[in-house]
Amino acid sequence: MSYLKQADPEIYDAIFKETEREANKLELIASENFVSEAVLEAAGGVMTNKYAEGYPAKRYYGGCEFVDIAEDLARDRAKQLFGCEHVNVQPHAGSQANMAVYMTVLKPGDKVMGLDLSHGGHLTHGHPINFSGILYDFIGYQVDKVTEVIDYDKLIETAKEIKPKMIVAGASAYPRFLDFEKIREACDVSGACMMVDIAHIAGLVAAGLHPSPIPYADFVTTTTHKTLRGPRGGMIMCKEQYAADLDRMVMPGIQGGPLMHIIAAKAVALKEALTDEFKAYQKRIVDNARTLAEELAARGYKLVAGGTDTHLMLVSFMDIPKLTGKKVEKALDKAGITVNKNTVPFDPEKPFVTSGIRIGTPAITTRGMTVKEMPIIADFIDRAIKNRRDDEVLAGIAGEVADLCAKFPLYQERLQEV
Repeated sequence: MSYLKQADPEIYDAIFKETEREANKLELIASENFVSEAVLEAAGGVMTNKYAEGYPAKRYYGGCEFVDIAEDLARDRAKQLFGCEHVNVQPHAGSQANMAVYMTVLKPGDKVMGLDLSHGGHLTHGHPINFSGILYDFIGYQVDKVTEVIDYDKLIETAKEIKPKMIVAGASAYPRFLDFEKIREACDVSGACMMVDIAHIAGLVAAGLHPSPIPYADFVTTTTHKTLRGPRGGMIMCKEQYAADLDRMVMPGIQGGPLMHIIAAKAVALKEALTDEFKAYQKRIVDNARTLAEELAARGYKLVAGGTDTHLMLVSFMDIPKLTGKKVEKALDKAGITVNKNTVPFDPEKPFVTSGIRIGTPAITTRGMTVKEMPIIADFIDRAIKNRRDDEVLAGIAGEVADLCAKFPLYQERLQEV
């Protein structure tokens, strides 16, 4: 029986319809993925009941002996997976992880460098409406206008000139490898601390498919729910010299009781990430992204930076009059394809309109789709964009999308009403 269906049929119905949406549409949002049933079970388990302020063996509450086991497993598995010296698995999200690092080593008003949001960065990397840009004096660095990749020589030159207290690397919409050695050089010439946000590429780093920042960075933050394929949450890795200060800043500095059910689910996902199957899965993500990018380019679409090295790509419509990311996102949604509108480098449009879309392959790869399906998906996208004003055509594509999704079932037991 379903306790939820009896207790709250409205919420049950919303959850059921969300399960149907995930199962019947193509999820191409680069920051989303589908967790395993084991991760779902842990996230919905009884550890949600437990207050556990503090850290294993050093809690402010009694009765923490079993949640301590879960947190220790999560920390140990993260260390094994990434080869880091210290890890904190308590941040509720990537934003809190970044905040904790900033507050560990920075004071309000300190100069920090971060990649501009419109060039692929993240809100918490210094956007003026975010706490990061409000509290600290962020100076943005950008991609080259021609190559659309980070100009590392200019970054080093600017860092040497302004001498920031920290340089933040990492991105939410950047399709090429990050050169951590060059970023370390910029930090060394300016005396800056180095933080890398690998929220998007954590799974690729874990599988050895993207260079690791661990040997270079003082701090590495990540979410656990993107390519890492875990529950929604955050995590921080750092050099041992920062461990005590960082832990104090996470708790009691910016958080109270940790979400122990989510930490347990993080431990499950990290165990999954230690397997050979996970490494093979990450390779399929990259193969799918590169193939999909090639297929879209062959159909005449402009890809930022000319393609992708990772799990995502940016499609720019700057050269197409009156076509915006907002319009394309809406049309694709009617066609059963979920993406997000996204700014592109030197975008003239506002963030709620944008001149591009971001596309990622982690979720469809989790379903079992391979390079064989990428030309089909590229065709869906192409036809939907070209027929964006024709709801009948878009509905027809949505039917084809549903037929493709049916070949790669998702959460089937949850779709059986109980």
